[in-house]
Amino acid sequence: MIEPERRKPLAGIRVLDLTRLLPGPMATLHLADMGADVVKIEDTEAGDYSRAMGHVRGVPPMSDVFRLVNRNKRAMRLDLKQAQGREVFLRLAKGADVVVEGFRPGVMAKLGVGYEALAAVNPGLVYCSITGYGQNGPYAHRAGHDVNYIGYAGVGDQIGTAEEPVVPNFQIADLLGGALTPVMGILAALIDARSSGRGRHVDVAMTDAVFAHAIFPLLGFLEHGRTPPRGSGMLGGGLPCYNVYRTRDGRWMAVGALERKFWETLCDILGCPELKGKHIVYGEDARPVKERLAAAFGSRTQREWSEVFARADCCVSPILTVDEALENEQLRARKMIASDDGLTQPAFPLKFSEFEFGIGRPAPGRGEHTEEILREAGYREAEIAALRGDGVI
Repeated sequence: MIEPERRKPLAGIRVLDLTRLLPGPMATLHLADMGADVVKIEDTEAGDYSRAMGHVRGVPPMSDVFRLVNRNKRAMRLDLKQAQGREVFLRLAKGADVVVEGFRPGVMAKLGVGYEALAAVNPGLVYCSITGYGQNGPYAHRAGHDVNYIGYAGVGDQIGTAEEPVVPNFQIADLLGGALTPVMGILAALIDARSSGRGRHVDVAMTDAVFAHAIFPLLGFLEHGRTPPRGSGMLGGGLPCYNVYRTRDGRWMAVGALERKFWETLCDILGCPELKGKHIVYGEDARPVKERLAAAFGSRTQREWSEVFARADCCVSPILTVDEALENEQLRARKMIASDDGLTQPAFPLKFSEFEFGIGRPAPGRGEHTEEILREAGYREAEIAALRGDGVI
């Protein structure tokens, strides 16, 4: 007997997504990839700003940024500034499980579609707000971006060289704080709502989320009464056994030989057994050890060292470019590279039994599914035509 195909993990969950740019859309992307029906709701004017991000003359109308974080979603346009638009949204919310928004605190309530208003029509609704600083506190209404949030969290101070901090080109607050943390909160609240019948307001501050994960800088403060200077912490460049080293061809190798057995194997491979007793050393004691390792790694190319360490068990690997990562045999074996509509992109990063990730639909065009979604909500053709005629959709 052939077993029926199992539903996707979040099949049957309806998400109304009002977010823009990167953090919120990335959070709802994860939900969509797990099978949730994510309805991306944009205003009737500019919509999600990332649709035009990076546009120059001759570039297609939908940016790759937008396409990367909005696959597997449907889209509609709705003017929440109009009373009719708010009525439509309340009607949609009655049949939804989750609402996700990324406006400044109070904006949704001012429009008449904040948590209290939506919970009144759907008590089981999970309502997630994603902001830089949260719904309360002296910074709640301040503008900000990733570099500001990691700055306030004490993490920006730890990124860079001893001489100066740098702007990371990986958006830590947006992705850890604004994407993964909301998903965690939403899923927890959904489980609770299923048993209690009552939803929750999930208040996500990207600054909070980054600060909550700054474990090693905090440990340095707890142990020594001050945060370790940039570039000197245990996992921040202070240890010779956990560092990066330039190869002869100007590429880099990553060394993560924190355990003694790995360190001793590394020393043998590099031909410097005299360093085996210098496993965990800091400051001035670390300087000659780093110099010795740097000289050793500088004697061969990255490819040569990669071949050597592929046969050794000591946590040493090449630092790849993104285009090289796209061809990496491990990522390929894990099916982490997907392609749809001519766009190469990362696949969903979780593996479930009885679930095969797939791109069911590419990122939607502006308002592409408006009428379809309204019909599902019970609107008749004449009503939809009237909404369109009034500029509500």
